[in-house]
Amino acid sequence: MIIKAVFSDKIVILISHYLKLYLAYNTKLMINRCFATVPLLFVVLIISSCQKSTPAPERLVVGNNTPVAPIDSNWSFESTPSFADEFNYNGTPDTSKWGYDLGGGGWGNQELEYYTNSLKNAYVSNGLLHITALQENLGGMGYTSARMVSKNNGALLYGRIEASAKLPHGKGVWPAIWMLPNDYKYGDWPKSGEVDIMEQVGFDPLNVHFSVHDANNFGSNSHTAQIQIATDTSAFHKYRVDWTPYAIRGYYDDQQLFSYINSGSGYTDWPFDQKFHVLMNLAIGGSWGGSQGVDGGICPATMEVDYIHFYKMIHK
Repeated sequence: MIIKAVFSDKIVILISHYLKLYLAYNTKLMINRCFATVPLLFVVLIISSCQKSTPAPERLVVGNNTPVAPIDSNWSFESTPSFADEFNYNGTPDTSKWGYDLGGGGWGNQELEYYTNSLKNAYVSNGLLHITALQENLGGMGYTSARMVSKNNGALLYGRIEASAKLPHGKGVWPAIWMLPNDYKYGDWPKSGEVDIMEQVGFDPLNVHFSVHDANNFGSNSHTAQIQIATDTSAFHKYRVDWTPYAIRGYYDDQQLFSYINSGSGYTDWPFDQKFHVLMNLAIGGSWGGSQGVDGGICPATMEVDYIHFYKMIHK
């Protein structure tokens, strides 16, 4: 294929050169146009034939993977949850809905707790889920707590997630209701994304935070918003995310405080096109939660959850 293309290009160059000489010659001699047309047409046909025999360079085909900024279609959500726990039972959290992340080591945030699946750290009673941190030594850590995950049964791609929760108080607590990807399609954290539906740190008890993280936006560069809730540790409040192909929007008590729009620039800004699951945990200390120390008497500390619902997005 390469030899043929090179050979054809040389023919085109030679014929083009001949054509220029021929036209100049005929012009000088003022030869009849009809006589000149016959060989001219012959030359043009040869050039066209040679050009067709040379493969044209490949053109870039734009496929479905090319990032495109979506249009806000004002999606709605189903009225019946696809996953829910009302916690209207007693004892161990429903094992058909919840699993656990286990262990210590700081969890990338210098946290002080060891996560267990023990009933004393996560239990249901009086219609509420209790996630409780205790001051006790386990696995080289000075505290125990629970980090519950819906990964196996409660994964979702686009939809509404809402939970009603009452938060713990005391300097050093760090409760969260948040989302991580099931399969880390774009690589390790933060490349595959994270959505924090609710975070609070005990040294700043009235401020509750909503954030997203991705390859371009993490750490101090995260997209985040906060709002003051005067009764976040004494009353239940609704924490919610509406997640569509266009945007991630955060609502507290149905008041919108956060919006992050899909720019269409690709996964580095929008890895949120894959299934995510929910986590609920109570950390102690850590790079943020413990940045102003940990009070000695904060344990037992408990985050209470009244319910959690997942509603699928209605596609258009």
